[in-house]
Amino acid sequence: MSGGPEATVFAIAMLAAVVLILGGVRLMRRGERQKGWLMIACAAVMIANVAIWTV
Repeated sequence: MSGGPEATVFAIAMLAAVVLILGGVRLMRRGERQKGWLMIACAAVMIANVAIWTV
């Protein structure tokens, strides 16, 4: 990968995954465990997709 629009999309996806993880942890601390785990699972899927597309 040499850059361009793909790199921008992957960077935004990784930033969104970090935000999802932080939001999921915050929800879990507030007592909403199911929503927190769903956000963390969504982040894991997003990270896996970026890993698949970049390798």
